[in-house]
Amino acid sequence: MNLPARTSGLCRAGARAFGAAVLASSLLAGGCASVPAAPGAPAIGSNPADPWENFNRRVFVFNDALDEAILKPVALAYRDNVPELIRRGVDNVLGNIGDAWSAVNHLLQGKLEAGLNMGTRFFVNTFVGLGGLLDPATEMNIQRRSEDFGQTLGRWGVGPGPYIVWPLLGPRTMRDSFGTLVDMPFEPSRVPATEAGRYATAAMAILNTRTNLLSASDLLNQVALDRYVFLRDAYLQRRLDAVHDGAPPMDTFDDEPEEGKAKK
Repeated sequence: MNLPARTSGLCRAGARAFGAAVLASSLLAGGCASVPAAPGAPAIGSNPADPWENFNRRVFVFNDALDEAILKPVALAYRDNVPELIRRGVDNVLGNIGDAWSAVNHLLQGKLEAGLNMGTRFFVNTFVGLGGLLDPATEMNIQRRSEDFGQTLGRWGVGPGPYIVWPLLGPRTMRDSFGTLVDMPFEPSRVPATEAGRYATAAMAILNTRTNLLSASDLLNQVALDRYVFLRDAYLQRRLDAVHDGAPPMDTFDDEPEEGKAKK
């Protein structure tokens, strides 16, 4: 059922106001707080992949505070009070919608076999798995290999660019930031026909993702001396592996002996 025009307009205005408030809050957080580097760590801004580290650390503080105040408590309540069978069904449906866009990105990268496999996975889970609620494709050994447009750009030689932490969205490279804009029209939140349905689906996707990361975030708090650096390096390495399908190019070193270079 479609929302009345006035209600729909209020929703859009509220969303714009919330977005403006978030941006203002992030700028205020940037002016009031930062994440100091751990003792003995390289100086802030010394990593060439992260030239905006000072700004990024401030946005990181804002995102972290928002997570601790809202996202993590809601995710804990969801995990502890919603039966696992229901949570798994939600995760399956959201993942199945993403599989269709992954198939397209495999094909855009020229990986025909992988694209057909992901297309088959989407078809099987949609029509046999009750719209993706079940996951018979995995039982048939058709594994999920997620791809996004940032990976597609990387596959075709676009460099990652500087690392940046966005309010709410979290870590990205500039390449992945552009890729996210292309990915957005194909997210699960675009499936419902009404604005209310799209907002609800977007909130459910965020909650599902945060719930899946609860164990990882607890472990991070225990082992990371500098959480910002740990997450940045992990993100950059994971994206490098994703672009190269788990086989990134070997690092080269300028201090290799001349004799060794001559033999190559």
